[in-house]
Amino acid sequence: MTWRRSSTALLAAVPVAVLAVFFVYPVVGMVGRGFVVDGRFAPDDVLAVLARPRTLRVLWFTVWSAGLATLVCVLAGVPLAWALHRLSFPGRRLLRGLVLVPFVLPTVVVGVAFGQLLAPAGWLGFLHLQGTAVAIVLALAFFNVSVVVRTVGSFWEDLDVRREEAAAALGATPWQVLRTVTLPTLLPGVVGAATVVFLFCSTSFGVVLTMGGLRYANVETEIYLLTTQELDLRGAAALSVLQLLVLTALLALAHLTGRAVPVDRVRARPRRPRRGDLLALGWSALVVAALLLPMLALVVRSLATAGGGWTLEHYRALGHVSAALPASALTGLSNSAQIALVATALSMLLGVAVAGLVTRPGGGRWRSVLDGAFMLPLGVSAVTLGFGFLVTLDHPPLDLRASPWLVPIAQAMVALPLVVRTVAPVLRAVDDRQRQAAASLGAGPLRVLLTVDLAVAWRPLLAAAGFAFAVSLGEFGATSFVVRETTPTLPVLIYRLISRPDAGDVGTALAASVVLAVATALVMLCVERVRP
Repeated sequence: MTWRRSSTALLAAVPVAVLAVFFVYPVVGMVGRGFVVDGRFAPDDVLAVLARPRTLRVLWFTVWSAGLATLVCVLAGVPLAWALHRLSFPGRRLLRGLVLVPFVLPTVVVGVAFGQLLAPAGWLGFLHLQGTAVAIVLALAFFNVSVVVRTVGSFWEDLDVRREEAAAALGATPWQVLRTVTLPTLLPGVVGAATVVFLFCSTSFGVVLTMGGLRYANVETEIYLLTTQELDLRGAAALSVLQLLVLTALLALAHLTGRAVPVDRVRARPRRPRRGDLLALGWSALVVAALLLPMLALVVRSLATAGGGWTLEHYRALGHVSAALPASALTGLSNSAQIALVATALSMLLGVAVAGLVTRPGGGRWRSVLDGAFMLPLGVSAVTLGFGFLVTLDHPPLDLRASPWLVPIAQAMVALPLVVRTVAPVLRAVDDRQRQAAASLGAGPLRVLLTVDLAVAWRPLLAAAGFAFAVSLGEFGATSFVVRETTPTLPVLIYRLISRPDAGDVGTALAASVVLAVATALVMLCVERVRP
């Protein structure tokens, strides 16, 4: 027992130390600089920032835009979750992969795609939504509807079908079964998904920055503007603290809405669609079409010329170095891929260790504390983290400003919670009696890990690695602060290109966005193939 406790403590020491140095320390350093004014602790000055008229406008826009986008996601995602997780039809697995793609698309790409769709010359230009708050809400919903589909779909798959069958046997109609049995049981999953979607919408950075410009700003983009353009660390610190408190509460709510699935449940097998399913299937088809429309518009616009013809010139320009950029788009893609590989390796090493720790039998409260601690990066602005890296890791013994490790470490901190959330449920489902039986037959700890845990978890591990790679490939918030000028990533180059008025640069940005979106989509389709 003493050896087991010592090994657990040793295993926990490494990820805890990494979290403390590369997450807690930068965030505290960033916030602390705002609270210290002229060498004195001045919390009143920081709190006064929240009473500024602009701050109040930013907070109100953040709340109502995220709330409305969450409502759209729930209305669009719940029927789609039912169609993709409870019905069986050709191409279902492909559709599940495509629906997940928007969530891991680079936020800059999503902003560019919607900008082209809603532009005066775009397919939906007649709606006159370009540059409006409605466009931002639609883009946020596009980005996060897959969270509802995946979360609610997983709950739907795990519902005990015997309750629905019992209600039907007692004479309940399909609508009554849905209203009285299915939806009440499904409610925790819907609430949990809505909570996470609101969290992601309220912390969206690239979408609001590219589509809102100077007219619309949420808390995330306001922190960016205060730190980079106005050098107002007090204002940024006030918003960072407020955001951290609110989002930590949202994470706690999402955790509380989780439920343990009964061991003796009888899961429903996907069935073929019936005539009564046509309405939900039609709605699901509309949602999928709406998800594909911005990306199709992006592809078409990247191939179009100003005169209405077609050209590959924008794609040829991907290999050229612009006078205003330090590298070509292809070089940026290569940089992004290399950095993402390192970030994936780091996040997998840490994430698998944490997942193993939090799923070990016993452990009591410390296990829940450890699990919650490694979810904190989800509740902290990537902008705050990136700027925190700059203001804290700039002197010995941790002077990493010129280090090539700075960007992958920042991206690994962003991807870490997603790895833990992908791997931990699988390890938690492994019966510890299998490990005990293997140990009693003479297997050592490494042999038990390989023959019991890895045999069950190898597919989720591949899925987690793909997920982390896709997220790192398109990460923009933290990367925009810490990336080196000589090795820019592709999302950073795309943002610089679309920020310039030259038509050729915009065309190159569109082509680069397509390449990045295709690369991310291919990774996520592979993830869907290996996902158990």
